[in-house]
Amino acid sequence: MKETDKWLVVVNPKAGSGKCEKDWPQIRDLLVQGGFSFISVLTERPFHAIEITRNMVNDLGFTKIIAVGGDGTLNEVVNGIFQQTRFATTDIMLGMITVGTGNDWGRMYKFPLKYEKAIRILSKQRTFLQDVGKVKYRHDTEDKSRYFINMAGMGYDAIVAKKTNAMKAVGKGGTLAYLYNLVTGLFQYENVHLSIIVDGSEVVNDKVFSMSIGICRYNGGGMMQLPSAIPDDGLYDITVIRKTTKWRIVKNIKNLYDGSFITLPEVDTFRGKTVNITSTPRHSIYLETDGESLGVSPLDFSIVPRAIRLIVRKKALKEFGSDQAGNGNEQTED
Repeated sequence: MKETDKWLVVVNPKAGSGKCEKDWPQIRDLLVQGGFSFISVLTERPFHAIEITRNMVNDLGFTKIIAVGGDGTLNEVVNGIFQQTRFATTDIMLGMITVGTGNDWGRMYKFPLKYEKAIRILSKQRTFLQDVGKVKYRHDTEDKSRYFINMAGMGYDAIVAKKTNAMKAVGKGGTLAYLYNLVTGLFQYENVHLSIIVDGSEVVNDKVFSMSIGICRYNGGGMMQLPSAIPDDGLYDITVIRKTTKWRIVKNIKNLYDGSFITLPEVDTFRGKTVNITSTPRHSIYLETDGESLGVSPLDFSIVPRAIRLIVRKKALKEFGSDQAGNGNEQTED
């Protein structure tokens, strides 16, 4: 069998606060039992999955990839796919086995957490072309860019992610860590004055508490920040929470999980293909994409329509009303 007929499996052993390292032997055996021929590579440091994916595609010609880990692992693999130069991004098939703490991309597509079911879905190779976001940002004194496939958070959302990622780095991550930082971050964060331009028109010039821009609906382990997002419509969904009080946030945290918070008077929603965000020079706003802390404003977002080929389950596509819902193997999935 040629290398190009095999799957590349990129495994992040630190995902899920170390759960992935413990469960990888079981997952590996299930892949073998499921008939997958594959080469697996374990990541050793942050951003290593980008390098692995880029090099293995460029050098060995892999076009079928499985990410084993959390949303951050999937994000890195996607960036590796966009950095490789051998194939069009849509010629590469990408699947996921979710072993992270948030699993928000998987939640969008109702992807099962049970490994046996996930592998069964991967074996069907039913694919869906999803939009991909791209953001330019500032890191230290450099201008950088990053692709993402779920959601970008700014302001309070990004501060919570930054604090949670710092805890993950010392082995103290998980859902409880996120909830802890969700509360304690309230007493450390200050609203930032932003100018937000969507498709060339300024829609906000005000103090902002938090902001989400994305393609899918969930972040933070199940919070529905963008309840109307459609992953292949070529548009970002945007939610802006203007300056508000700590009490209002605490009182309405539960409404973040069903999306009903968008009806509050201090919340605005928009849609567009490009978003440009600037802040006052002394008060930059932090950025995270797919849960990974990146940098600060100014921020420039653009969207790449239907640019990544993802393996999904059929029942998830029916919810979006997508013209792609009929693609792929028509067999029952699970």
